[in-house]
Amino acid sequence: MIFLRHPTPEVASGTCYGRTDLDIAEIGLEQIASALRDTPPLTRIIASPALRCRKLALSLAERDGIEPVFEERLWEMDMGEFEGMLWKDIPRDKSEIWFTDPENLPTPGGESFADVRRRVSEAVEEHLGSDTATTGFVCHAGPIRAMWMHWEGLTFRQAFDRTPQYATPVRILPPAR
Repeated sequence: MIFLRHPTPEVASGTCYGRTDLDIAEIGLEQIASALRDTPPLTRIIASPALRCRKLALSLAERDGIEPVFEERLWEMDMGEFEGMLWKDIPRDKSEIWFTDPENLPTPGGESFADVRRRVSEAVEEHLGSDTATTGFVCHAGPIRAMWMHWEGLTFRQAFDRTPQYATPVRILPPAR
């Protein structure tokens, strides 16, 4: 399966965003053009409904003459009270508690990464078909990391040591069944 992280979003550097629905930055248009060149033809596209994902998914779908499916469970992590704040402005008493175990503790008013992993892996497994080599998922860094953990057995730390590049195809294969 091919996973693509959305193009670079239009957001101030250092901003905490997850569910915030951001448009793409100007460089995102170049990234979409690169993704169209670098991504093999797809027979299915499943994407987060976020605008930054939607733009890439629709471009790939138009290229391949298919209709994308927009899947709510592919949204990025809900950062709760931290959404839209600069990381430096988030009250330390709240962030330090969360940082003790971000895999299992939810952000205040948000979700944990374990929640993300659960909903994303359920969605991907439900959309799994026989054409895994030509199925594309357009989503966010969090869901891609969740699938690295789910299918490749990476630990939380290992998954977060990797950063999927914007609008660049990443192959993640389901384990043999």
